[in-house]
Amino acid sequence: MSALEILAVLGVGLVAGTMNTIVGSGSLVTFPTLLAFGFPALVANVSNTLGLVPGAVSGAVAYRHELAGQTRRVVMLGTMSAIGGTAGAVLLLQLPGSVFDRVVPWLILLACALVAAQPRLARWLGSRGTRRLHGGPVLYSTVLATGVYGGYFGAAQGVVLVALLGISIDDTLQRLNAAKNVLAALANGSAAVVFLVASHISYEAAGLIAAGSIVGGQVGGHIGRRLEPRLLRGIIIVVGTFVAVTLLVR
Repeated sequence: MSALEILAVLGVGLVAGTMNTIVGSGSLVTFPTLLAFGFPALVANVSNTLGLVPGAVSGAVAYRHELAGQTRRVVMLGTMSAIGGTAGAVLLLQLPGSVFDRVVPWLILLACALVAAQPRLARWLGSRGTRRLHGGPVLYSTVLATGVYGGYFGAAQGVVLVALLGISIDDTLQRLNAAKNVLAALANGSAAVVFLVASHISYEAAGLIAAGSIVGGQVGGHIGRRLEPRLLRGIIIVVGTFVAVTLLVR
């Protein structure tokens, strides 16, 4: 890679790490950049996933105060996310890349709608006694499915997770966003282990993205933790809708 390409990948890694910590969708910055620099699609995908794992961990550390008291929740849901991420990575290596193309944009749009409706849905579900401290079987299965998507590609994985957590768990949006960062880190991390064993990786590209995303995780945590819930919800909806439209027209 040239010096200019190195700086570019570092820069988009920082942007992606910031985006992922606040809302998600960082892969839409890093993945196309690697493609533009001539990396094959599969190599770009797996290198991108590996590179963003340290940034996800950095974002989770930045949200450590909001994670206080969520150990049981994170362990239970994180196990599902990690299993899903492993399965998604295996699917990526075995299936054609077009398998999820038609479904994912609509899934993201649905997640955006759920995020928008989350306050009313939460009140309605709360009145029926269906919201729980740690979720339930439906949440566990949907987090597992989201982990599969995260291991396969993962753009807007965070949007989907926030939607699922928000309608299922009785807690603040910032604390749920903190849990989302851990779940995404576990899905991507488990997928990265599969890729390390079974796929070709550009360690140079992954290392540059990792370096940038670590810084971005801290930046995203600094910004995201200070956003009002309504503004944070609005950012999630706008970014998620943009991602869905981008995937639909590509």
